[in-house]
Amino acid sequence: TVLSIILVGAAVIREREHGTIEHLLVMPVRPSEIAMAKILANGGVILIAVMLSLWLVVHVILQVPIAGSVPLFVFATALYLFAVTALGIFLATMASSMPQFGLLAVPVFVVMYLLSGSATPAENMPQWLQYLMQVSPSTHYVRLAQGILYRAAGLSIVWPQMLAVGGIGAGFLALALLRFRTMLARQG
Repeated sequence: TVLSIILVGAAVIREREHGTIEHLLVMPVRPSEIAMAKILANGGVILIAVMLSLWLVVHVILQVPIAGSVPLFVFATALYLFAVTALGIFLATMASSMPQFGLLAVPVFVVMYLLSGSATPAENMPQWLQYLMQVSPSTHYVRLAQGILYRAAGLSIVWPQMLAVGGIGAGFLALALLRFRTMLARQG
């Protein structure tokens, strides 16, 4: 989560600060293509690191058996990375510099982590907070990752969480593209 938000956000802000965003504006690409390139490049690198960590650290070094479907987990992780990298682009369009982006991003991913259900059980949170955290992709991802890896849940069980992560990711991408277009219009 942290790497996804920071890497893609830093890439957007760095291009804006160094003036390379103007180079993108004269190329025959749309803002959605620029955003998707950032999402795919940064998300792909992190997905490879996740797969290597799962296989090398968990399976080979620690020798922990993986109960569920690894391809399903990788697909779910790719969907989650799409959502959080879109969130990273959205946050980067709201900040005008790297320090500002850091001040904006740190509380976002700390809250996402602490209230996702991975550090503290979601059932112990107040009901209103449980409802509020339904807009966070990390809440749904934690449920589906635990279901897949710990309980060998299949697609027939985790599809609602996958649909929620994908929908939240699409919403973040739509918001990011709106902000990204206005940011590019101000640059050009």
